[in-house]
Amino acid sequence: MKKIVAGLFISLDGVVEAPQKWHFPYYDEDMGRSVGWLMERADVLLLGRRTYEEFAAHWPHQDPAEPLAATLNNITKYVVSGTLDTASWQNTTIISGDVAARLTELKRQPGKDITISGSPTLVTSLLRDGLLDELHLLVHPIVIGSGQRLFEDGIGEIPLKLTASESFNTGVLDLTYERA
Repeated sequence: MKKIVAGLFISLDGVVEAPQKWHFPYYDEDMGRSVGWLMERADVLLLGRRTYEEFAAHWPHQDPAEPLAATLNNITKYVVSGTLDTASWQNTTIISGDVAARLTELKRQPGKDITISGSPTLVTSLLRDGLLDELHLLVHPIVIGSGQRLFEDGIGEIPLKLTASESFNTGVLDLTYERA
């Protein structure tokens, strides 16, 4: 059975919003390896609407010889949205309505994992609903001070267990959690 695996860049104060503004000084070979490993494990990319719109506006216009662009453009994509009517990025299907049932069905299909890149609202929802199997956080040694946090007030208690950790020379911590 497939797993749903999320990977996010996050600051010390829990901010996940606009990592393109603060995470690049910490990006190195170790982080590239970690991000690449998550993508290699997957044959499906799951996105929330906002992340989908950002990715769909950027990646189709990148050099197809660039490996990440090729991977993201060619992988099967699902976007969870109650407001999108169409998805123009190739290989994309919209999931709405009973999201839990559709994702449970996707997890039962043969193949590799389902990975989520960014999409903090979706990640939080799936974690709360017991559908997220692994949470990979690349914790950056920076305090942002404001912006969307991964866990807002009211999510409730969700026990997790640390299953892997690694520290990079940049000070970034690569942490993997599963439900406890």
